[in-house]
Amino acid sequence: MKCPFCKADNDRVVDSRASENGWAIRRRRECQSCGRRFTTYEKAEQEIRLRVVKKDGSRVAYDSNRLLEGLHRACHKRPVSEEAIQRTVREIEDEVVAKFDTEVPSSFLDEKVMEKLARLDQVAYVRFASVYREFKDVSEFVSEVQSMARKDSAGSGGEK
Repeated sequence: MKCPFCKADNDRVVDSRASENGWAIRRRRECQSCGRRFTTYEKAEQEIRLRVVKKDGSRVAYDSNRLLEGLHRACHKRPVSEEAIQRTVREIEDEVVAKFDTEVPSSFLDEKVMEKLARLDQVAYVRFASVYREFKDVSEFVSEVQSMARKDSAGSGGEK
């Protein structure tokens, strides 16, 4: 395993345990070169490959990297940690595995990403929503932001 900080291939496992939902093994590692610690997850490959049903009806193999890339784009230059993004992907995958056997609609994935981003970072949420909902002009963008502001003030009792 290469250290994400110094890129050395010299680490030791400090701690191993099953992840919260049992879908992977979480390993805490320490780089022997730079001394920094990092976490890795080992996940078993699914025997039955999950397929995503796109808006046009086509089907493609599920790829968690696409979900991760979408979250990275939405959270670019936002105060969202890599750990929070990884956790979000795991939470969405847990929901997908619990609810679907072989195929998942892309709309389900998109809605779950928006639901998680709304709680994680509102700017990232609006970025993702603008692509997913295919905003045609500024008024649609403003409408989404106003809707989010109303939900936010209702959820916090109107206090900010």
